[in-house]
Amino acid sequence: MTDYPEKTCDIDRLVRHPKLVEAALLGKKTQQRRDGVYAYPGERFELEGVGFTVTALERHSLGEMTDEDAMAEGYPSLDMYKGIILKMHAGMTWNNDDLVWVHSFKRDDA
Repeated sequence: MTDYPEKTCDIDRLVRHPKLVEAALLGKKTQQRRDGVYAYPGERFELEGVGFTVTALERHSLGEMTDEDAMAEGYPSLDMYKGIILKMHAGMTWNNDDLVWVHSFKRDDA
């Protein structure tokens, strides 16, 4: 069993943006990076009545992110992911050493 820190936010806030909800529902989004812990492995959440289960929680640096990771986030490339994240979070800078929590999940009916 892995020890995780206390949650910093509610699981229902893990995936919020309508386009990302749609990507998750279509199976195109299977990860969500956050600066805090929103859910632990085994926990469930719903998006528009569809159930999802968190399968993993890992700590990664932004510099470790690849195009494949960006696609798991629901974006076509890392460059697009970076651009949108920086636009959404005014004043944020992309620091490759910054650590984030990677929440991996899957649809319950997949």
